[in-house]
Amino acid sequence: MSHYLQPMTALPSPYRSLVVPAIAALSALAVLLGLGTWQLSRLAWKNELVAQVAARTHAAPVALPSPAAWSAMTAERDEYRRVSVSGTFRNTGETYLYHVAGDSRRAADPAKVQGQGFLVFTPFVLADGATVLVNRGFVPNDRRDPATRASGQIEGPVTITGLIRFPEARSMLAAPDDAARRLFYTRDIGPMASAAGLGTNVVAPFSIDADPVALPGGLPQGGETRLDFPNRHFEYALTWFGLALTLIGVFVAFVIQKLRAAA
Repeated sequence: MSHYLQPMTALPSPYRSLVVPAIAALSALAVLLGLGTWQLSRLAWKNELVAQVAARTHAAPVALPSPAAWSAMTAERDEYRRVSVSGTFRNTGETYLYHVAGDSRRAADPAKVQGQGFLVFTPFVLADGATVLVNRGFVPNDRRDPATRASGQIEGPVTITGLIRFPEARSMLAAPDDAARRLFYTRDIGPMASAAGLGTNVVAPFSIDADPVALPGGLPQGGETRLDFPNRHFEYALTWFGLALTLIGVFVAFVIQKLRAAA
């Protein structure tokens, strides 16, 4: 048995000096190939997500499920579905989600209001008393007070269409919410509903981004739902695979140099 399992010291001296670098190179290569493969899987997931969102947002609106079905709805199955629902806005319960309109990630529309401000979330009370928070659109900082845009407040029964949106995870970089002033930096339905005074109401665990509508004064400004998803996973995969090839080339050159020096 010992005849076949020779100790590393039995290797010629030039080769013994390559064992540790070879192990390190193989470990790094495995990491780089793993990262490249992971980015390809992310690319497939992102392409499927983009296609799914496009199909849902361009579909004809369907009736919003009844409150009894809300608890069974999920982001995977229902996010970005276009729905139609009738009710009445409770304008005194507005809450505000920080938002930048016309930011650098999208081409700015000169016809729209740009800059920092808030998305206006208004309780929308259905005939049975249940409530859905509706994102009516963007207002700049100096128009957050409803009194500055009273002509755009919708009164009385109305039917709206829009996209279902679920709460988002809080980013580590998000500013702390100010529930007392109804100012939020994360789309978190529970705290927003509480700040709007809906503690005893049946509240949907999702919100609706209302379709743009023509309003006197133009505010809130609809059409702020972001449907463009960054998709650079193929580029990232090429980067990792390119680094893997570079590592192989560098290691081969290193081995050749070592062996020539030992010859």
